[in-house]
Amino acid sequence: MRHKHGYRKLGVDSAHRKSMLRNLATSLITHERITTTVPRAKELRKVVERMITLGKKGELSHRRAAGGYLFEKDAVAKVFGDLATRFKDRKGGYTRIVKRGVRAGDNASMALIEFVDYELGQNKEAPKA
Repeated sequence: MRHKHGYRKLGVDSAHRKSMLRNLATSLITHERITTTVPRAKELRKVVERMITLGKKGELSHRRAAGGYLFEKDAVAKVFGDLATRFKDRKGGYTRIVKRGVRAGDNASMALIEFVDYELGQNKEAPKA
């Protein structure tokens, strides 16, 4: 039985799992859309939702908590700037997971995780003339 198993172990030890989730969270916040396996995406969703909630609160202690978790200062600035204003009226559910089939090498089920208001092409710079 699976009673009271609170999280997925993802087949790695705790330090590796924490580092992997930190990397994935930083990448998702920076790029707003990434492809990963389904179990990783489901665990990542929890982490990113907490980061967005911290960004919406916006106090210095919340910024320091997010800065201690994310690897890049640009990602922290994006959480407290752009993402906090985009999701200010939303109470939760900032991400969506779309299943993408299986990976060719090991048949792992893959998923795309992105922010719910993501529009294709919005995150790219305009071409320079």
